Amino acid sequence: MSDHQHNSAQSSQGIGWAFALNVGFTIIEFVGGLLTNSTAIMADAVHDLGDSLSIGTAWLLSRLSNKGADNSFTYGYKRFSLLGALINGIVLIVGSIWVLVQAVPRLFDPVKPVAEGMFGLAILGVIVNGFAAYKLSAGETLNEKVLNWHLLEDVFGWVAVLIVSIVLMFAEAAILDALLAIGFTLFVLFNVIRNTKQALKLFLQAVPSQGLIEKVREELLTLETVSSIHHAHAWSLDGRSTVYTAHLVIDSPLEWAEQVEVKNQIARILEKYRFSHTTIELELPEEYCRDINSENS
Repeated sequence: MSDHQHNSAQSSQGIGWAFALNVGFTIIEFVGGLLTNSTAIMADAVHDLGDSLSIGTAWLLSRLSNKGADNSFTYGYKRFSLLGALINGIVLIVGSIWVLVQAVPRLFDPVKPVAEGMFGLAILGVIVNGFAAYKLSAGETLNEKVLNWHLLEDVFGWVAVLIVSIVLMFAEAAILDALLAIGFTLFVLFNVIRNTKQALKLFLQAVPSQGLIEKVREELLTLETVSSIHHAHAWSLDGRSTVYTAHLVIDSPLEWAEQVEVKNQIARILEKYRFSHTTIELELPEEYCRDINSENS
């Protein structure tokens, strides 16, 4: 099995673990929320239900993204993973806004739940969600990174519940529940918006990293036979696998052996960037470029 296939399998397995743990714990939350009369836990249960649905969607898309290229998707199905990152980012943003809508009114009308029950559920919540986040922490795709923020949000939430439950055992300070919920939700919302923005840019085929095109161009122009470069493009399939294409203009016609040497030089330059797909076309100065009218480069 290749490294890429191994990483894809690990990605799918990690998301599968997260899905199973999230579904199981969501059921426990609903029961626990009813038993403890905690609106905070019930709100988190509803939020986790949305998480479970989005993680399940991401899991299916992640498994689909492992499929190889075919006549319908010639680059393979990796971009389905990126689609999963977008869907989950949007779901988490909406879910975070919903939590804020529920938490802010509680600042003015605090509700004190059963602190002992909250404490037990909080311990379990930190363990379950922390383990699920750990399983995804090494993920490289944006899909995994956005999902990891789903789980980290839950870990922070349960830490907040844990702290509040301890305080409520000794003091009348139910307002802390709302304050902590608002604090960690805003923190996670900031990071999720950042990752979702990046996923959207990559989905729209923006350059994976600023300056990449120019850096590659500068290195290729160091070759004596290359006089100019046009139609240079780079885009990412899933936040990890990058495609690069370019037209290189050479000074004069090359013999077969010279052409092979130039291609080898180009390959050595591109190798360090670890592109998953590269397409390089060599052109002569007087040669008509068939793509000249398709776009501006």
